[in-house]
Parts: sequence; structure tokens; C-alpha cells
Amino acid sequence: MQAEFEPRSRDRVLRNLLGIVDERDMEVIESDALAIVQEAASARYGRTHCFSTNDVRELHRNWLGRIYAWAGEYRTVDVGKGGFQFAHAARIPLLMAEFESKVLQRLTPCAVGDHDRLAAALAEVHAELILIHPFRDGNGRLARLLAALMALQAGVEPLDFRPLDRNGKRNYIAAIHAALDRNYGPLAHLFRQVIDETDASSRR
Repeated sequence: MQAEFEPRSRDRVLRNLLGIVDERDMEVIESDALAIVQEAASARYGRTHCFSTNDVRELHRNWLGRIYAWAGEYRTVDVGKGGFQFAHAARIPLLMAEFESKVLQRLTPCAVGDHDRLAAALAEVHAELILIHPFRDGNGRLARLLAALMALQAGVEPLDFRPLDRNGKRNYIAAIHAALDRNYGPLAHLFRQVIDETDASSRR
């Protein structure tokens, strides 16, 4: 089922529970659902919460559960993007267990006051989740949601991700590739820009 596309979508929209075939319609629905789940999650996960893989799966399910039957389930198909192959589907349960024990349990709750340390924590969690790519779709936006929730734990307002978009997208992709060698510095630099942009926006 995870490999199937919606009929009449020209293989551009994954098979979904709503029968949507237009990419733009799906983008709007997914974006609206993400905004709702982010607001709810911001109220649910407090400053002392240590995130788990169950939380990650629940966030994905709460976001996309009314759209895709596989929401919250680890992917069963191998996927790649831009010539880059993400982790093999069969390894995802093990990789996510390691992600929880070695990354999430060490870096959450994210109660750091220093912005450089916060950027470093966000970069590591974000990169490792992206490289595993545990779900069939929505991994990037879910990783941003988790970063936003961690930043709230550190007392930073909802993150302004614009530095990662448009002109920053090439640098973002390069930073993810650097993280393959556990070099999180380039991504931490970008997250520091995100934090600074967020602070600047809150003062306007």
C-alpha cells in the first residue's frame, strides 16, 4: 500500500483516504493538518518531556492519520531523493531504537539556554531523523515539528524556518549530507540562523 499512488494522479499523489489526486490540494490539506497538530503538541509536551520514538510515531499519526492509512507506521518501502538513498526499510525499527537511546534520551528535554548549544542539539536530532527517514512521507516536516517542540522546551518561540528554504535549501541539503559522517556543524550553523531569525521576528 505504501508504494501505491492515487489513481488519476499521474503518480504524483500517494494513495490516500480522501481520494485526493491534485498535488496542490494535498499540500493545503497536509499543511492545515500540521498546523493543528503543532498547536496541540505544543500544549501537550512540556519542558521536562523526554521525547521517544513512540512520540515521533504519534505525532506523525496525529498529523496524517485522516489522510493516509499508514500514518504513524514505519515505511515498508525503500525511498531516495535527489540521487540519495535513505536507510533501508528493514533497518528502520533498529535505527529508530538507537535514535531514541543515543540521541533523544541524551538531548531531550532540551532545556539549554545557550543558542549555540540549542542549535547543535536541534541539528543532531533533525539530521539523524532525516537520514533514517522512517515514514513513507512527511519526514522533513515532522523533523521540523520536533525541532520546534524542542526549541519551545528551551524557551524559544515557534521557529521561523525561512533560512532553510528558498536560497538556503542548497546549504540545507549539503548540511544533511555532511551529517552522514556525523558532522553536524553545517546544519547547526543553519539552525542558529533559524533561531536568530525567530528572535528577530518576535521583536518586530
